[in-house]
Amino acid sequence: MFRPSHQSLLVQNAEINRMELPRIQDDAELEHLKAIEALVPIRISESLRFDPRLDPTRRFSRPWTRDFTEDIGQAYYHRFHQQIQVNSAVRTVKVQKKLRRHNRNAAPADGDTASSHLAGVTVDLQRRGMTNEQIRWMEHYLFYMKALGLVEPEEERHQWVFHIMVSGHYSEWRETQNIVPLEKVERPASDRLLIDSSATDSAQNPFLDLQLTALTQPE
Repeated sequence: MFRPSHQSLLVQNAEINRMELPRIQDDAELEHLKAIEALVPIRISESLRFDPRLDPTRRFSRPWTRDFTEDIGQAYYHRFHQQIQVNSAVRTVKVQKKLRRHNRNAAPADGDTASSHLAGVTVDLQRRGMTNEQIRWMEHYLFYMKALGLVEPEEERHQWVFHIMVSGHYSEWRETQNIVPLEKVERPASDRLLIDSSATDSAQNPFLDLQLTALTQPE
C-alpha cells in the first residue's frame, strides 16, 4: 500500500525542513540532543520491544515520534496481544553512510532525499512475521494517520519493515485526543468517532478498538 518512492522521500524531508530540524552528523551531536531532551528514549513495554541488534545508543527519537510509536504499539497489543518490534530509530549521517555501503536500497545521507532517520523523526517497525490480518491492520492505521497528515509511511520490502516518518503535527493532534485501549462497547451515536462507515470490525478499522474523545480544556 505504501510503496517507497522518490516523492515520499521528498515529503519526509520537506517536513523535516519545515520543523527546521538538523540532520544529526555524529555521535557528539547525538549525545548533545539527548542531553537537552530533544531526543528521548523509546521505552520497552508489554507492547514494544527492540531488535536486539539495534545499538542502545540509537534507541531514541523525537518526543512526538516516541508518542506515536507507543500509541500504535498499545493499539496493536490491544488488538493482537503481541508486541511490535522497533528495528531502527535515530541515525547519524556517519551511520547512514556506513549503511549505504552495505545496503544499496538505503536512502542517501544528504540532499532532498536523505534518510529521515537522520532527524530522529522516523522509526522502522518490523513487518516480517506479521500475519496478513496484522499487516492489513497496520496499513489501515497508517492510512488514517497519513490522511490526517500526521505520518509519511513506506512499506520496505527488502528489509520487511514499516518505515514511518512522524510529523511534528502529531503532538498537536494528540493533545486533542484521549486514546485509551478498551473492549468494544456500545456508545451513543453522537459520541462515536466515525472514521469509515464501511468498516464493520476492528480487523478492517483498528480505531474501533480505541476510544478517542476530546480532552476537556479549562476555560
